[in-house]
Amino acid sequence: MDVHITKRTALLLLLDIIATYLSYWLASILTNVKGEVFVNNEIYFVLGILAFINVVVLATFRLYNNLWEYASIDEVIQIVGATVLGTLGGAVFLWIIGTRLPIRVFVVSCFLLIFFMGGIRFVFRFMRQKGRAIASSQRTCDRPRTLVVGAGETGSLAIGRMASKDPLMPGIPIVATDDDPAKRGQRIHGVKVSGGTPDIVDLVDRYDIEQIVVAIPSSTPEERKRIYGECTKTDCRLRTLPNVRALSLDEIGDVSLRDVDVADLLGREEIVLNTRAVSGYIAGETVLVTGGGGSIGSELCRQLCTVAPARIVIFDIYENDAYMLRNELLSEYDDIDIIIEIGNVCDKERVNEVFAKYRPGAVFHAAAHKHVPLMEHCPREAVHNNVFGTLNAVRAADAYGAARFIFISTDKAVNPTSVMGATKRMGEMIVQYYARTSKTIFTAVRFGNVLGSNGSVIPVFQRQIAAGGPVTVTHPDIERFFMTIPEASRLVIQAGGMAHGGEIFILDMGEPVKIVDLAKGLIQLQGLTPDVDIKIEFTGLREGEKMYEELLMDEESTLPTDNQSIMISTGQEISYDQVASKLDELENALSATDGEAIRMLEQAVPTYHYTSNGKGIV
Repeated sequence: MDVHITKRTALLLLLDIIATYLSYWLASILTNVKGEVFVNNEIYFVLGILAFINVVVLATFRLYNNLWEYASIDEVIQIVGATVLGTLGGAVFLWIIGTRLPIRVFVVSCFLLIFFMGGIRFVFRFMRQKGRAIASSQRTCDRPRTLVVGAGETGSLAIGRMASKDPLMPGIPIVATDDDPAKRGQRIHGVKVSGGTPDIVDLVDRYDIEQIVVAIPSSTPEERKRIYGECTKTDCRLRTLPNVRALSLDEIGDVSLRDVDVADLLGREEIVLNTRAVSGYIAGETVLVTGGGGSIGSELCRQLCTVAPARIVIFDIYENDAYMLRNELLSEYDDIDIIIEIGNVCDKERVNEVFAKYRPGAVFHAAAHKHVPLMEHCPREAVHNNVFGTLNAVRAADAYGAARFIFISTDKAVNPTSVMGATKRMGEMIVQYYARTSKTIFTAVRFGNVLGSNGSVIPVFQRQIAAGGPVTVTHPDIERFFMTIPEASRLVIQAGGMAHGGEIFILDMGEPVKIVDLAKGLIQLQGLTPDVDIKIEFTGLREGEKMYEELLMDEESTLPTDNQSIMISTGQEISYDQVASKLDELENALSATDGEAIRMLEQAVPTYHYTSNGKGIV
């Protein structure tokens, strides 16, 4: 039994109790036994027991979790079954305790209960639809002619709410499609199912469609990719909505259409990691997130809040983002202490001061310089921040007894061709080195490009499209692995729980995606045609940029974990003397020239080979 107590749930519970008393009272009158049944106050206590049994059975049938605004015949069957079972349960219980009521009273009251309890719930449907209609009539609402892809439960919900002029789902449902031949020719709320995915373009032209709503949350990634491919051939606005059965009662009541974004076009299922299963090291602890105001760090803080730490310390050099994040988190999680500490990980004294003050149990090290071309121009800054900033945090975690330290790395650390990638690989080596000698569990997490993160290619493309183009891509064949920010953050938290020390965790991100395909998809999502409305220009590889990214170095292999989406990299062991001597050399590079710094970085990271792409060091 899972009852989410809201005002609406509490009201239903109260009305069901009243309905039980009323039904038995009316049943005793209709069966001419009122004088025999309601003879003393004991009957009201008995009816309270029957009301309790009814409520328990209704809750077991999840009749307090359904969204009654969109109830159908399935909910009616549930009400009948639950009411009959509750009445039988009540009769048996009264027989056991020796209280007798005539059988005909139970029979009549059962019918009355079905009427009252069903009526109560369907009043919600009437009131919600009426309220939405009034709201729609009171405000101007753009209602484009709409084709709905999917004639299942979610598609039916979308069509019904659009037909009722729900402002959260603006549109006039004209026609629907479904790839199930059995649904062709049928009607949903009066809207005909007229074909499948191959017919989308033709139906858009035939019915003058302005908007397409994709309502197929249960489809496979390959199916969605094929459907979106057809939809983007049109000039329609492309929108979707979540799987209504995957939402809570409160969420489903306000579910609305959203624009399809580039993450939907990747053609793979977002990996949802079970952070609660491994979050014992987070609950009730103080957690420190370096770079906590950045795109990855801030999402880490959001995800961490869901597993109940006692305190989150956001350590960042940029105060504005950290301040806004703190306000956001406090508005939703008032039982978690959210603290901002402004500082630079390159400042060893400041890092030690923060660690000494809070003694964090878990540390997530997200602070880094990550822009590849900029770090080619500023290699000493990359070394300073990504290597020695990491070293400062690692040493502080070791000195102040942090239980776990999770270092956020990148696929660019694999056989690096960029300064940024090489410094991240050096960070991995530092973590692996300390993992062998420290009581702190040190581990690293390596993943690909993060959609929508600061400095990622997607916001750049979006700005270029908004400006009318051109969209610039470095090479027609360049590929990258992608994941979403929440996905990356969940992996980091999961890895922290799975770690024993020294591992590099890697997420199985499926097949790499061509950057030019992402650019075309973003253009098509705006109802525009690539190379017609918006030009795509190829500018050549940038300094330090690789044509293809890798997740493993040549000498590495992988080990499986309990989660099939996560692997552990196994590489060469890092010795104390190696890392210590390399750090001494790199420290000298901070006061050298950029060219000398790069040469020292090549010596420190054997897999790094500097490539200037003909532009040299600036």
